[in-house]
Amino acid sequence: MSRDRSPRRLRRLDRRALIAASVTALSLTASGCLVVHGERELIPAATQAEAAEALKDFTAAYNAADKAYDSSLDADRVTGALGDIDEARLKAGRANNPDGNTGHSPLAFTDAEFTIPKKPGWPRWFLADAKANRGGDSRWLLVFTRDGLEDPWEAAYLTLVAPDDMPEFKKDKDGWAEAVDPNSTELAVAPDDLSKVYTAYLKDGGETFADGSHTSGWREKRAKNAERPGLVTQYIDEPLTEGDYRPLALRTADGGALVFFTTHHYQKQTAAPGAAVPTPNKDVLALTTGEIKQSLTMEFISNEVALDPAGGAGGVSVLGRIEGLTGAKGE
Repeated sequence: MSRDRSPRRLRRLDRRALIAASVTALSLTASGCLVVHGERELIPAATQAEAAEALKDFTAAYNAADKAYDSSLDADRVTGALGDIDEARLKAGRANNPDGNTGHSPLAFTDAEFTIPKKPGWPRWFLADAKANRGGDSRWLLVFTRDGLEDPWEAAYLTLVAPDDMPEFKKDKDGWAEAVDPNSTELAVAPDDLSKVYTAYLKDGGETFADGSHTSGWREKRAKNAERPGLVTQYIDEPLTEGDYRPLALRTADGGALVFFTTHHYQKQTAAPGAAVPTPNKDVLALTTGEIKQSLTMEFISNEVALDPAGGAGGVSVLGRIEGLTGAKGE
């Protein structure tokens, strides 16, 4: 059950490699010219003002797209997992409501805080943590990325987390945070391995992750729904780690990390002879190809945020997860 990667999803890979290879800064020393490679210097990803402007621009574009059910209106403000989820949601909305979203209610953020790491080279990214006019008391966490100075800031991750679950971040004397190397061996799981380890856990279980609604609770729910009278449900989980799906991690004050990562899921419902697959809702039907006879395979993209402790300090805690249907096929 593989899928094609659209140009939008992978459009930055070659350009980012080019930028990282070419950015340099020259400085003069007493002994002559010394080349200092810009991709090795620790530079704040953005200023506080730039981060606030990025959140403002995202919110305006998101609201315009939601009101019109038109993904072209925020296509340059979302990417990665959030881009996939948002694009499919708007596609289904437009199919069922060609004249737009009559129930549109503008999203608004307050009490925004920005955690901005110093890091070398590109891509650059930062975390926006804000209260929204929906979602109860949860804090909305949005990770913004860009691959060059001429590129707009795009939201790649969006998750909701309870206020009490928010960690304290490690910061230097100037207030800049620390980005964690994706291959760091200091944590319970290297950020670059987290998507793979999580999808393996969903299949086989284990002790890597702390119990919770997005770990043991999700496995229990799947097991309960796997077999019902006249219907079998199968699950396939795949990691996503490349390009705009790359994991991004911030160092916490206790030496661990807050990690954002992406996973890819399939759920196949197959009806027994003489039975039928339950009729899906209109949004699922809007994203479905083929005719639903005996089976329906649904495809999802999920973005998660987890507390990854320093090695030996306990299991990884998945704090939040937002999943969206991105496609379906009837057979």
